[in-house]
Amino acid sequence: MMMTTTKTLLSRASQALAGLGAVLATQAVLAGDLAGGPAKNQLDLHPPITKIASDIQGLHYFMLIICLVIFLAVFGVMFYSIIKHRKSVGHKAANFHESVAVEIAWTIVPFVIVVVMGMAATKTVVAMKDTSNADITIKTTGMQWKWGYDYLKGEGEGIGFVSTLDVAHRNMSDSGHPSGDNYLLKVDNPLVVPVNKKIRIITTANDVIHSWMVPAFAVKQDAIPGFVRDAWFRAEKTGDFYGQCVELCGKEHAYMPIHVKVLSADEYSKWVDGKKKELAAKADDPGKVWALDALADRGEKVYNANCSVCHQPNGKGAGPIKPIDGAAVVNDADKTKQIMVLLNGQNNGAMPSWKTLSDTEIAAVITFTKNHWSNKTGQIVQPADVVAARK
Repeated sequence: MMMTTTKTLLSRASQALAGLGAVLATQAVLAGDLAGGPAKNQLDLHPPITKIASDIQGLHYFMLIICLVIFLAVFGVMFYSIIKHRKSVGHKAANFHESVAVEIAWTIVPFVIVVVMGMAATKTVVAMKDTSNADITIKTTGMQWKWGYDYLKGEGEGIGFVSTLDVAHRNMSDSGHPSGDNYLLKVDNPLVVPVNKKIRIITTANDVIHSWMVPAFAVKQDAIPGFVRDAWFRAEKTGDFYGQCVELCGKEHAYMPIHVKVLSADEYSKWVDGKKKELAAKADDPGKVWALDALADRGEKVYNANCSVCHQPNGKGAGPIKPIDGAAVVNDADKTKQIMVLLNGQNNGAMPSWKTLSDTEIAAVITFTKNHWSNKTGQIVQPADVVAARK
C-alpha cells in the first residue's frame, strides 16, 4: 500500500515537473528583446541612450577590469606559491617579520587604486547631480500604483496626466497567460519628451516611497512623500524606453511600469498641441447640468481608463481591492461620501486620491458606478457637486 502511494506521488511529481518545464520552455520561446527595454538573456547594462548612461557603462567596464586584474594578481601569486613551494617537493616555510617594504606596499597600492577609481567616477557623479539649465521640467508623482506627470516648465507647460498599466496586461497577469515582449510594461499614457533636450525630473510621492528608474537613461531617483528630489537626462535617440518602479511600494508594485517616448522636435511640438487641445476639450464647464445617460456614458470611459485595472471591468474587485458592484458607499443616498473617497482616497492610500481628474470626470465616473452592474440607484452627481466638495 505504501509502495503504491509512493509511486503515485512520484508519478504526479514527475508530471508536474514536466508541465512546469513545458511552461518555461514556452515562455522562453515567447520572450524576445524589447527595444528600449529588457532583452532576452541580457547580461550587460542596457544600451545607453544618454551621455551619462554611456559614461556609467564605461565606468562599469573600467572598474570590472581593475577588479579582474587584482583578482588574477592575488590568486595567481597565491596558487603559484601553493604549487611551487609546497612541502611535498622539499620547500620549508619562510618567516617574515616586520617587513617595512611589505607594509608600505600594501598600504600605498590599495590607496592608489582607490584614488584612481574615485577620480574616474567623480566627474560622472557630479554631472548626474547637475540639474540646472533644463529645457523642460516635469514633476513625477508616484502613487499606488501609477505615475502622475505634470509639465511645469518649458514646451508643454501646463500638461498633466496619469500613466497607468494597460488594462489588457493586468488581465493577462490575472489569467496567468502573459504574452508579448512588453508584458507589464505597456501604459495608457507614456511620458513624452523631445530628443536632445535636457529634461529635469522632479520626483515626489503622495502615499509611500516609490522610485522612478529608466535603465537606458541611467536615471534612478526615489520618490518620497513630503520630499522633492530631482534628476535629469538628455536622450540622444528617438524611440520608446521602459523602466519600472524599483522601490517595493506595496502589493501592486509589479504593475507600476514607466514608458518614456522620445520624439523629434517637430513631432514633440505636434504632440504638445494635440495634448493641449485634448485637455481643453476635457475642461468642461463645471456649471453644466448633465442628463444621467450622457454623464454615465462619459463615466464609463473614465472608469475603463483609470479604475478598471484595480476594481476590474466587472466592478467585482480582486483580493483586498474592494468591489464597487454592490458597495455600500456607492449605493448610499448621500452622494457626498463617494465624492470624498475619490477626492481624498482611503485605506492609507490603497485607494488613491483622484483629484487630478476634472470635476466633470469625477461626477461622471461616480454617476456611472451608481447606475451600473447591480447598482441601480438612479442617482446623478453633477460637476457642481464635486466643485462644492473640493472647497
